[in-house]
Amino acid sequence: MPYPGFPTDMQSIFGTVLTTAKGTSIIVENIFENRYKYMNELKRMGAKITIEGKTAVIKGVRRLNSAPVNSTDLRGGAALVTAALGAKGITTVQNIEYILRGYEKLDIKLQNLGANIFIKNT
Repeated sequence: MPYPGFPTDMQSIFGTVLTTAKGTSIIVENIFENRYKYMNELKRMGAKITIEGKTAVIKGVRRLNSAPVNSTDLRGGAALVTAALGAKGITTVQNIEYILRGYEKLDIKLQNLGANIFIKNT
């Protein structure tokens, strides 16, 4: 829904949270046709996601696993970092320039919350 409904900018992070929620969740994207790119990366981490057109069906799993993943945009990249924080093992997120463009000192902020995160300067 438009404001004051669910903010579509949060859809990627919320979709990531749903990957480990009990049951089946459905997201319908009516604004950005390429919003689901991050979900293919989540599938590499063990997420159970089916995409049919504008609809994503997410079946919750117990836990995601580490995997090398690729950030393709700002919000999707943040979603992958969120997934990595809860995943078993070490996850490497490539193309972090998308993430760094929109989240200042993300690594420091997450470290202050207890996350084990490292950004490699390229």
